[in-house]
Amino acid sequence: LEEHISHRMREKTDKMEENKATRKLRVCVATCNRADYSKLAPIMFGIKANPDEFELEVVVLGSHLIDDYGNTFRMIEQDDFDIGSKLHTIVRGEDEAAMVESVGLALVKLPDVLHRLRPDILVVHGDRFDALALATAAALMNIRILHLEGGEVSGTIDDSIRHAISKLAHYHACCTRTAEQHLIAMCEDHTRILLAGCPSYDKLLAAHHRDDYMDIIRNWLGDNVKEHDYIVALQHPVTTDIKNSIKIYELMLDALISFNKKTLVLFPNIDAGSKEMVRVMRKKGVEQHPNFRAVKHVPFEQFIQLVCHAGAMIGNSSCGVREAGAFGTPVINLGSRQTGRETGENVLHVRDADTQNKIYHALDLQFGKRYPCSKIYGDGNAVPRILKFLQAIDLDEPLQKTFCFPPVKEWDISQDIDHILETQSALAVDLGGTNLRVAIVSMRGKIVKKYTQANPKTYETRIELILKMCTEAVIDAVHLNCRILGVGVSTGGRVNPQEGVILHSTKLIQEWSAVDIRTPISDALHLPVWVDNDGNCATLAEKKFGHGKGVENFVTIITGTGIGGGIIQHNELIHGSTFCAAELGHIMVSLDGPECMCGSRGCIEAYASGMALQKEAKRLHDEELLEVEGMVDLKKAESVSAIHLINAARLGNCKAEAILRTAGMALGVGIVNILHMVNPSLVILSGVLAAHYQAPVQQVIGQRALTSAQSIQVLTSNLEEPALLGAASMVLDYTTRRIY
Repeated sequence: LEEHISHRMREKTDKMEENKATRKLRVCVATCNRADYSKLAPIMFGIKANPDEFELEVVVLGSHLIDDYGNTFRMIEQDDFDIGSKLHTIVRGEDEAAMVESVGLALVKLPDVLHRLRPDILVVHGDRFDALALATAAALMNIRILHLEGGEVSGTIDDSIRHAISKLAHYHACCTRTAEQHLIAMCEDHTRILLAGCPSYDKLLAAHHRDDYMDIIRNWLGDNVKEHDYIVALQHPVTTDIKNSIKIYELMLDALISFNKKTLVLFPNIDAGSKEMVRVMRKKGVEQHPNFRAVKHVPFEQFIQLVCHAGAMIGNSSCGVREAGAFGTPVINLGSRQTGRETGENVLHVRDADTQNKIYHALDLQFGKRYPCSKIYGDGNAVPRILKFLQAIDLDEPLQKTFCFPPVKEWDISQDIDHILETQSALAVDLGGTNLRVAIVSMRGKIVKKYTQANPKTYETRIELILKMCTEAVIDAVHLNCRILGVGVSTGGRVNPQEGVILHSTKLIQEWSAVDIRTPISDALHLPVWVDNDGNCATLAEKKFGHGKGVENFVTIITGTGIGGGIIQHNELIHGSTFCAAELGHIMVSLDGPECMCGSRGCIEAYASGMALQKEAKRLHDEELLEVEGMVDLKKAESVSAIHLINAARLGNCKAEAILRTAGMALGVGIVNILHMVNPSLVILSGVLAAHYQAPVQQVIGQRALTSAQSIQVLTSNLEEPALLGAASMVLDYTTRRIY
């Protein structure tokens, strides 16, 4: 009996192994639109060509079944594929809500289809919302998923959808080495990742040398068109920035009309915003324009020929940054939709496509060029690799995904009480004419620790000292329990805060023009860096920590060695078109006044700055008119400063009093001009001379300002370190709202 049972068990095991060896892999390929079909079709042909190993089921949904997008399911039927299920899943509206509703509708309809087909594996492509519905349904129904083109980056909501599908998928066929590394970094099991290349390259590399390409070109663009003398335009909405993408589309069409070349314009995809794009196209009469041919769909084999032999391709389609590179076709990529994609040298990016002229110039640069063919996305052998990968899938291995997380340290810093109580802080740098100062500043404006060194005279030694002091401060911050969020730099002169470049510095800071200060600090500390003019920084300090907190419109005047300041309008700092707004010290109050360091005459700075007062103090001292009874004797060798002039005036020196009265009048007149130009609700005087100028400035405003401006208050700053606090505020505001 035991021998009989053993024999039956062996027979059963042998039969199971035989069934396993002869059983076909049931593969369901789901396609949603014309773009993903171009990637899936080569795989479908490969599966169909191997009937002994595979059984193919085809599911069609999404925009394939909509007339406005060309009823592209017909090309699947023309390719002789049996469509097992057609699912109408698109809720019309072409806005964000419609996309969400379409995903929901697909999730309602898919379970019945997947339950009926019972595939061993579902193949989905890319980053579309339809594909997310497919992956979600399959994952919840315990169906294995192969995801194509995971791990790529394109800079829009598509990234989030693509990565979400990757997390749902059990297997991955990616196109580039970088994409493979991204998937591994996302903790996907490297044994389930295939670096295949893009399946569409198998078809286009084999077919783009057709002899009848001119017939195809003439069929779509007319008999008079020549090779490399036409444009292919394909622009889709960016769902995270619909308004701007529609604006770019309008500018692109304007540029194409002006460029005056034959152009094939393909309708945008079904994403939110596409309906508005079509309205723009029709408003501009593109469909009736003699230079344009607007179409909903071109079969992929013919589209290959059109792209291959075009003078240029323009828009934001992935085809431009991927497939077009295989032909060396020049491409103009507009906007942010493909940000992060790997591209060949044939692609010219116009990320800020904010003017028609910029797009026209890009067309002028690219049109008619030819570039080396790029095979970043494939070598023409993706399909054989994918078929072997499918054949190697063990259907008996556990369905549950396992993620390959990197090793974790034994201790978890997030549970450390010191980490929980850590103070969020900024590193502030102030480049003065005399001293270089660095400080650790807390979120509440407390200077936790300050470092001061003499400011070196040469560029190299100055950069070296900045990096040394910042590095020391970052090390100290750890022991002080401060988390440094970034670095803010305050410096004299004209600054481009967008690029972190000091354009022109003051004469007090030598060898400090056209200096990229952001890059060396960021590279050394691996922290974000913000840079701005010291007057602007003092203004930002007032806005965050001083009298300007909660004030929508105010002006800060710095009265120190020079005169500077900043303007806040509608809660934003004004920089100006060439970054020289709020050069308040160089407002002219006299046509023939004293010479200013800027080369002009009669500037406020020439009357009221510390340097101007020091110059007058030295003149009185040389004429023996400065000292009065009660003053400390000034020896000839002692350096005379503005403070000596102020003390002399306080003790009754009429000459000193007159100089200060003129300085206060000049500053007051300049501020009256500011009040009449920008009409702030508050004026803040900052710097060492502020207290001496408050009363005379308020008096001049009362005497000379328009009645509507006479009530504007003048306050003296109570901040001890406005430059450092302002430099810190650029960093601290970034953590909440402000972007520089």
